[in-house]
Amino acid sequence: MATTAATGTRLTLPDNRLAAQLVGAHGAHLAQVEQLMGVRIAHRGNEFTITGEAADAAHDVLRALYERLEAGRGVDMGAIDGLIRLRGDDGEVRPGDQAEMFPPESLEIRTRKKTMEPRTEAQRAYVRSLLSHELTFGIGPAGTGKTYIAVAVAVSKFISGEVDRIILTRPAVEAGEKLGFLPGTQDEKVDPYMQPLYDALNDFLPGKQLQKLREDKRVEIAPLAFMRGRTLSNAFVILDEAQNTTTMQMKMFLTRLGQGSVMAITGDRSQVDLPRGVQSGLRDAEGILRGVEGVGFNYFTAQDVVRHPLVARIIDAYDADDAKREAARNVHRDAPDRP
Repeated sequence: MATTAATGTRLTLPDNRLAAQLVGAHGAHLAQVEQLMGVRIAHRGNEFTITGEAADAAHDVLRALYERLEAGRGVDMGAIDGLIRLRGDDGEVRPGDQAEMFPPESLEIRTRKKTMEPRTEAQRAYVRSLLSHELTFGIGPAGTGKTYIAVAVAVSKFISGEVDRIILTRPAVEAGEKLGFLPGTQDEKVDPYMQPLYDALNDFLPGKQLQKLREDKRVEIAPLAFMRGRTLSNAFVILDEAQNTTTMQMKMFLTRLGQGSVMAITGDRSQVDLPRGVQSGLRDAEGILRGVEGVGFNYFTAQDVVRHPLVARIIDAYDADDAKREAARNVHRDAPDRP
């Protein structure tokens, strides 16, 4: 039940136990809503007073999160962030947003260690594409969850028996450091490039199980060069950092697809580390494969960044600088030659 006071909006929740879960440990959930929506929330037991310009919208968010708890589903930082992102430009939670964020059939990806939910509309479209296409591209800036979501879907499909193996790969392109000067064996030199993939897998599979699966070659993590000559059947295959593939490498990888397999290709066109003059295989694939049946393209922007909010602002600043530089180059190119 909600009432409106002169200084804000009040919300009374019927279940004290669920109200405590909504508040979170040490008020962490309310603090997140306050930070993201620019409101103040005071509570005593199951009664909440919300003040600020977005008080009504924050009221709707709290109510939607409470309904989620009533349905037996947990509330965490990701769920809060996701629901707030679904607000319209006017700041209101529109009719149906709650159902779309937490639909009955759900877009939850369940794994051994955790359940992952997409937080933005682009992420939701990406999950749908991964579940319905044999080949899915996820293209956009760092921090938008492209690889993380793909790994979650891969683990989910592996657990359910839809695929027999998970294969994760990325090109070992040098970005300012020479591999030959790093200490250790070849595997030890390559491992740092694979670390983001290890990190994602560790989030979804228990350590001992992951170690056993790797020993049994049911989970493989290897540089892209190791894919040559293989046919990857009944596997979920992820190519990460695809912007650093050449055209030939991309074609080689795509033609590894075997029966019963699914491929996900992720990349960020703004972070190409290839030598000057070498065309990115990701960019070529976009033009060549668009419209091909069974291939899905999904794009992310800074608005989909789910890391620290500052990351989105950093990406926006770099994009704006790139746009200014490109405009300056065009002006210079179009300027008439001086006699």
